[in-house]
Amino acid sequence: MANRDYSVRQLLELGACTGCQLCAEVCPAVTASGRGELSGVYRIKGLREVVKKRGSLAGKILGRRGPTGGELKPFSETVFRCTLCGNCEEICPVGIRLKNLWISLRQDMVHSEAYPGKIEMIRDNLQGSRNVFAEDNEERAEWTEDMRYRPRKELIKDKAQITYFTGCVAAYFPMAQKIPMALAEIMDTGGIDFTLLGEEEWCCGFPLLGAGLKETAREFIGHNMEAVRRKGSRRIVFACPTCYQMWREYYPREFQLTHATQFLFELIRGKFIALKTLPLKVTYHDPCDLGRGARVFEDPRKVIRAIPGVRLVELARNRENTRCCGGGGNLEMIDPKLSTEISKRKIQEVLETGAQAVVTSCQQCVRTMTTYVKRNKVPLEVMDITQLVLRALRR
Repeated sequence: MANRDYSVRQLLELGACTGCQLCAEVCPAVTASGRGELSGVYRIKGLREVVKKRGSLAGKILGRRGPTGGELKPFSETVFRCTLCGNCEEICPVGIRLKNLWISLRQDMVHSEAYPGKIEMIRDNLQGSRNVFAEDNEERAEWTEDMRYRPRKELIKDKAQITYFTGCVAAYFPMAQKIPMALAEIMDTGGIDFTLLGEEEWCCGFPLLGAGLKETAREFIGHNMEAVRRKGSRRIVFACPTCYQMWREYYPREFQLTHATQFLFELIRGKFIALKTLPLKVTYHDPCDLGRGARVFEDPRKVIRAIPGVRLVELARNRENTRCCGGGGNLEMIDPKLSTEISKRKIQEVLETGAQAVVTSCQQCVRTMTTYVKRNKVPLEVMDITQLVLRALRR
């Protein structure tokens, strides 16, 4: 396999790594597992060797194309045990764009036929059902039937000013369905003209990128773009940071893209909604894709501080230094034990603040942290910021 999965810049960046190991120090997978080979510096070293062997003169003379899939398998095992949280890129002193490099590396491993078996499951689920859970895509908006609040208008309209892109986790996972229920109720209460896509919504495509299947994601991008065009919307709201980042980075720039935290602050500032006093001590967990990825740090904090009675205490690691919850990069599917160990350290950090609840702005973070809290009977409430605002909403 040639080195065609990498841009010229990425191949040049391999030589820029100084081996300082700062990326290893902040890597959640390394911290949770104690395995240095899961670090960015190890992967770059390994990738350098792969690229070198593929391009060697001796190899070309002998007709070799570089390491085989079987030879790459041990290296590949480390490649997919990463949450793609981006903390390595944040701290890299020479500015290597590591997250994009890891996505290209995963694509390389797929093309080289050196990848975990779960990758085929991810591909089959998405190609077959258009969502990561292999559920019936016609049921993507069934959560609306479980809402206790009855919206004044239908939530799936032919035309609307705003489209709310729900995301796979919130659409299908019962624990996370409270998030779209909350945001839909808030938007309806505020008189916002919005619609869901329902079964016309497909996965945003990021699980495919994380699985090394970037080419397959193009079909999903094209379909979702056309689905929003048919609604006549000029703006899309996302509660899922990963969907938001995927649209920002990989979709054509045709619509105004807004994360729910930004939209909620607009509603509060514009007095579209009113909030009552809610006596609660909370801490806020910055989701990796929303914080380090999209640089949205202040809007969620402004929303929390706008709720009377709520006291916000910061985590030891916050904003661009946030500690990953363990739920990203398809790690739950590849290595659920490692994902749980990462989540454990996140919850320990939360408990050190003395907060009654941890608030975040990501359906996957809610799912990952809630799962750990419930399984281990930790006295802590986990909620999305939409749920917090709904609790304080004055109707």
